[in-house]
Amino acid sequence: MDQWEGYDAATYGAHVAGVYDDVYGPDPDAVTCLAQLAGGGPVLELGVGTGRLALPLAATGLEVHGIDASEAMIERLRAKPGGDAIPVTIGDFADVGAHGEFLLVFIAFNTFFVLLTPDDQARCLANVASRIAPGGRFVLEAFVPDPSRFVRPHHLAVSGFGAGGVQLNVSRHDPRGQRVQSLVIHVSREGGVHTWPVRLRYSYPDELDAMSTAAGLRLEHRWSSWQKDPFDAESGTHVSVYVRA
Repeated sequence: MDQWEGYDAATYGAHVAGVYDDVYGPDPDAVTCLAQLAGGGPVLELGVGTGRLALPLAATGLEVHGIDASEAMIERLRAKPGGDAIPVTIGDFADVGAHGEFLLVFIAFNTFFVLLTPDDQARCLANVASRIAPGGRFVLEAFVPDPSRFVRPHHLAVSGFGAGGVQLNVSRHDPRGQRVQSLVIHVSREGGVHTWPVRLRYSYPDELDAMSTAAGLRLEHRWSSWQKDPFDAESGTHVSVYVRA
């Protein structure tokens, strides 16, 4: 099957759901930081997936909601202890279709970049701003784009390696559109070979700030990690915290 045929917001989850929790483990630093920023909740995660962050956040006593386009990923969430207790909206998270206001809205792990046009990204931020309660925050975790990784305009990287297997990323870059199209190849000793497609439209931190300002949000903090390490010109990732302007 051509994994790019009919690619839409649910395609990634449909392909990766079965191995997602094996490949991408828990992130206790993210949970600790988000719980500190939540202000007691409620909390909304955009791209909630299998609950990698939502479930441990809910375990701290916070009321957590989620949005995701992939029913396959949500099935994995529902199968976990406590998964049925998290209200989930199935749909495009750019619409931020959950009801009510939230003291924390967040999107982690580069998921914001699955919105493939500047208009969709700007629309998402505007909708987020309308859902943040007074005193609330929006938190976005993403990589800092580095087009120099690509050569004519391809890139091959080993993104994971160990005694149990290896993971490769084969990518193609469109610099004009700021888009990356990748095929992830995960080879494990026990599970064999599993592949899934990823399409991203990256934005630089200053672009995110400009879109956020237009949406009525103001940058409060920018760190290079969930441990709140300083962000500088050498940082490869950022955790950006916005408040209502």
